[in-house]
Amino acid sequence: QVHLTESGGGSVEAGGSLRLSCVASGYKGSHHCMGWFRQDPGKEREAVAYMYATGNIVYADSVKGRFTAVRDSGRNTLSLQMNSLKPEDSSLYYCALHTICTWKDRQSYVWGQGTQVTVSS
Repeated sequence: QVHLTESGGGSVEAGGSLRLSCVASGYKGSHHCMGWFRQDPGKEREAVAYMYATGNIVYADSVKGRFTAVRDSGRNTLSLQMNSLKPEDSSLYYCALHTICTWKDRQSYVWGQGTQVTVSS
């Protein structure tokens, strides 16, 4: 069974940086993609950055130029470097894994437990 473990959340002042990491374990396939999403209370979970099998990474417009997703050479860890953080970036951040890398059908995603990011003004 696939298990995703996130780390690196916390509190920071506006303009600061945080780095989130997600480690995938228990996955026995040879092909998968990972990404980061975030969700505020009462709102839908939104994509922050997600990777396709080609290595191409799609970023939400709101984080372009500030956030960078990096996958390690072993393919089982996806980090999210978050710079120039804004109060509106405060959210519960979730790591996700998709085995067929289309990122369609969220029912087929594997989710981590989430890690809280709080940015104070």
